[in-house]
Amino acid sequence: MLNTSLPTGRLGRTDLGVTKIGLGLAALGRPGYINLGHAGDLGREYSVEAMRQHAYAVLDAGWEAGIRYFDAARSYGRAEEFLGGWLAERSIRAEDVTVGSKWGYVYTAGWQVDARVHEVKQHTLEVFERQLGESRASLDGYLCLYQIHSATRESGVLENKAILAALAGCRDEGLAIGLTVSGPGQAGTILQAVGIASGGRPLFDSVQATWNLLEPSAGEALAAAHRAGMGVIVKEALSNGRLTGRNDEPDFAKQKAALQRAAADAGTTIDAFAIAAVLAQPWADIVLSGAAAPEQVASNVGAAGVVWDPAHASELAFLTEPPEDYWARRGRLPWG
Repeated sequence: MLNTSLPTGRLGRTDLGVTKIGLGLAALGRPGYINLGHAGDLGREYSVEAMRQHAYAVLDAGWEAGIRYFDAARSYGRAEEFLGGWLAERSIRAEDVTVGSKWGYVYTAGWQVDARVHEVKQHTLEVFERQLGESRASLDGYLCLYQIHSATRESGVLENKAILAALAGCRDEGLAIGLTVSGPGQAGTILQAVGIASGGRPLFDSVQATWNLLEPSAGEALAAAHRAGMGVIVKEALSNGRLTGRNDEPDFAKQKAALQRAAADAGTTIDAFAIAAVLAQPWADIVLSGAAAPEQVASNVGAAGVVWDPAHASELAFLTEPPEDYWARRGRLPWG
């Protein structure tokens, strides 16, 4: 098993050892991202070398806190490059860590915070083949899990026979295959993926989805995926910073006050409390921290020590937003 102080387990039906809390690099590999306060987290230092060293500091904090699952993507700027370089420089053995990444979005921001378009979805066989090679080159020997990035019914990727066959080929060679989902139709996409098989066995080993106190609509589908043997990774547990003390939205004051009271009652911070809500779900194998600063890692990991009182679920049920409203709001978050 992994050498760590955090709770560990296996990722679904795979033999991949993972920690219950992982670290996602969406906010670490590129100058612009939609997390609240992102520019301040980076100190507005956007040179490649400054960001590399900042990413290393956050990764060091994650490792020291016990995190052994790390999650990147081709569209996260230089995230794979930073992660691969850090693993090599710290002489971390491949058997002591589990690394996942994603294909299907192309980074288009050109290292600019104010780019008009930051990433473009391209679920084609050509992009898969190219990005798989790029991911393997950056994560030399560490890549364990490769995921379709933001599969949706609209993209048609789950009906593309050529792509499904290519994914099955990678699975048969020993690479775990997963998908991530997003948008108000997450649940339907998850259930569709559960039913896809190749060679007489399920194609997808894991699913990564958004579930948090504001947007829990995928919960039943994630439970079904878990029962079917898929590993479940939860992203955006903090709703891109909306479930932290940074959220000063005028129409969120009542919700924030309730979160502060509940977190104080549990003896923790808002962010750790929100992550603890996800850890309490029996189907959650990994909850990703999206930390962009070392101190955020420490606070997020504190969730592992929070005793979740089921009464909080009913007390905070009023936080839930209609999925269409939640995702529309997320789409309006500024890149900074």
